[in-house]
Amino acid sequence: MMKKGSIAARLFWFSSVWLIIALIATGLLLTELYSRALERSQIDSLNFNLETLVARILEAGTPDALGVEAADPRFDRPRSGWYWQISGVDGGVFNLSNSLVGSEVPKLDIPFDEQNSRTAIAYDVFGTRLRVIERKVKILDLEFVVSVTGNLDNIASQTGQFRDQTFIVLGAIGAMLAIMSTMVGRLALRPVGKLARAIEKVRSGNARKVEGSYPLELTPLAEELNELLRSNTRIVERAKNQVGNLAHGLKTPLAVLRNEAEGKSEKLQDVVKSEVEKMNSQVKTYLDRAQMSARSAMIGSRTDTAKTVMRLVKVMQKLHCERNVELIVPKAGMIWFHGDESDLEEMVGNLLDNACKWSRNRIVVSIDSSNSTQQRKVIISVEDDGKGLSVDERKAVLKRGVRLDEKTAGSGLGLDIVKELVDIYGGSFILEAGSRGGLKATLKLPSVK
Repeated sequence: MMKKGSIAARLFWFSSVWLIIALIATGLLLTELYSRALERSQIDSLNFNLETLVARILEAGTPDALGVEAADPRFDRPRSGWYWQISGVDGGVFNLSNSLVGSEVPKLDIPFDEQNSRTAIAYDVFGTRLRVIERKVKILDLEFVVSVTGNLDNIASQTGQFRDQTFIVLGAIGAMLAIMSTMVGRLALRPVGKLARAIEKVRSGNARKVEGSYPLELTPLAEELNELLRSNTRIVERAKNQVGNLAHGLKTPLAVLRNEAEGKSEKLQDVVKSEVEKMNSQVKTYLDRAQMSARSAMIGSRTDTAKTVMRLVKVMQKLHCERNVELIVPKAGMIWFHGDESDLEEMVGNLLDNACKWSRNRIVVSIDSSNSTQQRKVIISVEDDGKGLSVDERKAVLKRGVRLDEKTAGSGLGLDIVKELVDIYGGSFILEAGSRGGLKATLKLPSVK
């Protein structure tokens, strides 16, 4: 049973309405075509019988000869509406059909055309609607008019019967098509029900993701749902980890405060101040991370990658005017980063700042995209011509607060922030040897159309 407001019900009623309109239009069109075919057939038959009468008059040499008659047996049946008559121009009758006994051919008040013919619709004395065709014929000095008529009421009756039968047949076809439409709708929407049941399993905890194979139209939806579930899982796990880290980070300062309070140390004020600063730092760090996670979870957020990176490149060109910073942007279309603009600025800005610090002269920034079957990616590479890093140094530099050169200004948190943001967005961050002898940092982040 179809529920009100369901797709199946809408599909059924929509297809039914259009099916009814189409079948009615088809029935009326077929009826009109059948009526015209009958009328053309009648006109052809009347013209044929008219030509036959003229030919037999010419053979007999006189219109009142016994051999002058039409071959169609309908002209022998009284009141059939099928009549023929040969009359003089002055109105005198030379010959007539057996069907015309007790009646007469209606007189026409219209002139003959260039072929000495004329046709009109008229009624006989019985009220029968007729089609009348007349031709003026002249033999020697004798001029006369040959008239034939056909019954139009018969055509109307046959058309009505045909119309009734047509609508009965079309009604049966419509009923079968409606049943078929219902069955097709149910079969076509089965994958939707399957997807709904898979989502229900996820909601009830019986499955961790939407499983199963779906038609081409529903596969992107299932993939997006799974991606949403994965994102939600990462957010929850990250929140748990951060809460645990925060608790672990606060445990030591609190223990120190408790011990100092119990020991009644003279330096209690200094210790309290120091440990409170540590706790404030821990709280601030995890609040910042929570804000980054919240921004990454915003649905529908997107950033023009080229525009943002170009702005950062211009800033670096001004800050490090002694460096040559180049930007390579693809010509084909815009590339959108699926995330917050400030996060993209944070990631690319840190990489650019490091590249400007360590390069000899040249930094090349390139933007590209990858359209894999799994997920669209925006690829941002920052390459310098500095001395580069060894494999071990690349691993070490990603650790929080690690600085390989203490002489260079900085906190050592830049690449750690980049890596954390990349992880939040489900991307990847790679450090490798560059083609110019320096370091090449590559970001692969989610992208949208």
